[in-house]
Amino acid sequence: MCNSNVKSAGVAQIDGRPVLQPAGNRVAAPEPARPLKKSLQKSLSMPASLDNAAAATTCTASPENTRAADFARAAAASLLPPPTPASVSAKTTRVSGAKVAAARTAAAAAAMGGLDRSRKPAKKAGAAVLPVVTFAGLEAYEPAGSIAAAQREHVAMAQAQRKMRIAHYGRTASFSRVEGKVSATATGAAELVAGAVTGHDEKRCSFITPYSDPLYVAYHDEEWGVPVRDDELLFEMLTLSGVQVGADWTSILKRRHVYREAFSGFNVDAVAKYTEKQMASLSAEFGLDLGTIRGAVNNACRISEVRRDFGSFSKYVWAFVNNKPLSPSYKYSRKIPVKTSKSESISKDMVRRGFRFVGPTVIHSFMQAVGLTNDHLVSCPRHRVCSSSSSA
Repeated sequence: MCNSNVKSAGVAQIDGRPVLQPAGNRVAAPEPARPLKKSLQKSLSMPASLDNAAAATTCTASPENTRAADFARAAAASLLPPPTPASVSAKTTRVSGAKVAAARTAAAAAAMGGLDRSRKPAKKAGAAVLPVVTFAGLEAYEPAGSIAAAQREHVAMAQAQRKMRIAHYGRTASFSRVEGKVSATATGAAELVAGAVTGHDEKRCSFITPYSDPLYVAYHDEEWGVPVRDDELLFEMLTLSGVQVGADWTSILKRRHVYREAFSGFNVDAVAKYTEKQMASLSAEFGLDLGTIRGAVNNACRISEVRRDFGSFSKYVWAFVNNKPLSPSYKYSRKIPVKTSKSESISKDMVRRGFRFVGPTVIHSFMQAVGLTNDHLVSCPRHRVCSSSSSA
């Protein structure tokens, strides 16, 4: 009996002395339940029954409670969605990228750590000096063809251009061209300098550019805006203004001699007598539009009628502006309109008299050409010239 009890009893240590204890008194130490992470607890959305079961198993430490806690954790894990391949690959990429970056940083630091900063490399004759860059408090030589060197060079160039723009702020292109001419040529240097310094604001209208045709520039400097009181020249400019619609003045001026030859020098009496056969012949010979020729012949007939009523076509036209050119004094070419109330009133009266190709836009262009309105910019030297010629 004693042997069986001894065999069934266990030996325990109490205060350093072996003590026999029955097997039924031994209780296995329960394994403590590991608490879930806070992030996992927040992401879980378990039913209330599972939450209560997990809380009860955490409080008690019996084997049955431990198994219940394991079951609760397994059930909570089953509620989570399975990881997607994209999330796994993204996490793997981040981890691998961080490891690679750390490895490169360590390798660069180790390589630069082996350099002796106390001694500078000797410069060889003709050898290119590499730029020195600082990385993590250490200096290293950078190859000349690197992207960073190119970026720094680009930034330095941009800063230099910005300083140049600030230094030349307010200087126009025309002034720079005048300076170039002064430095390039010795003849007329004093005149150019005086024009650039004292008359810097006196330049041609802005629609005259360095790329403008010389014929168009000559027309601007000699004819455009000059008051005209000759009937033949008024008839010519009225015809050319109507033809100019949809084209440009340069192309019209290049064919000006063709129109003069076709319309007998814009002789009103001769053009008014053109027959239909003559008009067809002129269209085939000079390559002019038949409608344009018929319109010019019709306008010549209407001018003959105006002459009988007013004495001359010039008196009829200039009566609309009281024999004095209009002077709007525009400062910018964008302010010059394509038509005005005055051109609209002249157009209405001429249409009533039977003229053709005399819309408000055409009449405004005609008024500019014959000097009924002085639309030269106030900065253009021709503005004063046209104003003085009208007063004379």
